[in-house]
Amino acid sequence: MNHLSYMEKLLDGVEVEWKKLADVFQLKNGYTPSKSKKEFWENGTVPWFRMDDIRENGQILDESLQKVSESAIKGGKLFPENSIIIATSATIGEHALIRVPFLANQRFTNLSLKPVYKDTFNNKFIFYYCFMLADWCKKNTTMSSFASVDMDGFKKYPFPIPCPNDPKKSLEIQAEIVRILDAFTAMTAELTAELNMRKKQYNYYRDQLLSFDLSADQAGEGEVEWKNLEDVASFRRGSFPQPYGNSEWYDGEGCMPFVQVADVADFGFTLHQTTKQKISKLAQPKSVFVEKGTVVVSLQGTIGRVAITQYDSYVDRTLAIFTSYKEDINKKYFAHQLKAKFDLEKEFARGSTLKTITKQEFSKFQIPIPPIEEQNRIVALLDKFDTLTHSIKEGLPREIELRQKQYEYYRDLLLSFPASPAGGPKSHSDEAA
Repeated sequence: MNHLSYMEKLLDGVEVEWKKLADVFQLKNGYTPSKSKKEFWENGTVPWFRMDDIRENGQILDESLQKVSESAIKGGKLFPENSIIIATSATIGEHALIRVPFLANQRFTNLSLKPVYKDTFNNKFIFYYCFMLADWCKKNTTMSSFASVDMDGFKKYPFPIPCPNDPKKSLEIQAEIVRILDAFTAMTAELTAELNMRKKQYNYYRDQLLSFDLSADQAGEGEVEWKNLEDVASFRRGSFPQPYGNSEWYDGEGCMPFVQVADVADFGFTLHQTTKQKISKLAQPKSVFVEKGTVVVSLQGTIGRVAITQYDSYVDRTLAIFTSYKEDINKKYFAHQLKAKFDLEKEFARGSTLKTITKQEFSKFQIPIPPIEEQNRIVALLDKFDTLTHSIKEGLPREIELRQKQYEYYRDLLLSFPASPAGGPKSHSDEAA
């Protein structure tokens, strides 16, 4: 799609009028009804939207996760249906189109069309254009106790009306933009639904492949042996250099990666590319060194994260390090079994604020050890599923990422109207210049 030729054809020579945001929309802050008044929160029927609604249910919403009672409505008025909520503090720029009368919390500014513009705009066009507004918000914040949007600039943000002298044609132009962007959105949603289905399938087959009959082994049947971890491998805890906060141990020449729980990725048995912290030559003798290819697992805090290290590093005391094996073991099979075991055993972790599993408890975890050929077969199958469902270089996640970038590119093209006033959104041609 060529930007100039397509937009010229779509607009067909018509002008674009720019209005200040506050001239087009009624801007009102959301609020949280008093938590001390139970009557506001019991038997609620009025949708009350928070950031959690966007995170869990997307950006076009008809239902809220939480409701309040009618007595909680200030002045007896709800925000009207087909309004936009946009976060102007905290998680700035997140926004949604709300298609029912509602309330929202104080993190959101609500944009409701003024009566004079009710027949001027396609609601989905407004929703899509608010992605441009969201980008502006992220770049125009003020800092006090927390980040918030420059509201003076927000009110002056330019909003386009294509073909203002011909409302019918204006709505046709807006509808065509919406049609194209809806198609991209549907494509991404279809891929995401496919990915979610594949993840469920992956989890099912992973559980099947990693499950063996303990009773059959105890009866002497089959080739799988169930063994305590201490009979399969030797392990030790990492170590945290002391004193904590001494700058000499994490600054200076010769620093090495220092792996903590937060450095272990959620999927794929990998570490993040760069650890959050490094330690100096001074501190390295006080910690525990591990070579690339070492299995580590978190026993404290976020319990049960497992990785096979991709680089030499030092390791924190919250992680167990497997140093040698008493069986013929495929490390990735071993990592899969550790992860599966922890998914079952997390409930036995001790501690109210900081969950912990002791070395003694961990030593008694039982895992099944089939012949090495069977371990290799299981790993090969799970690797194929893992690539399809989790890889950001291949598989569905990569395809979704590419589709999202394509969608964002065309969204910017379709919403970059000519003759944008100073301070407004720039087109790709403007940026190229």
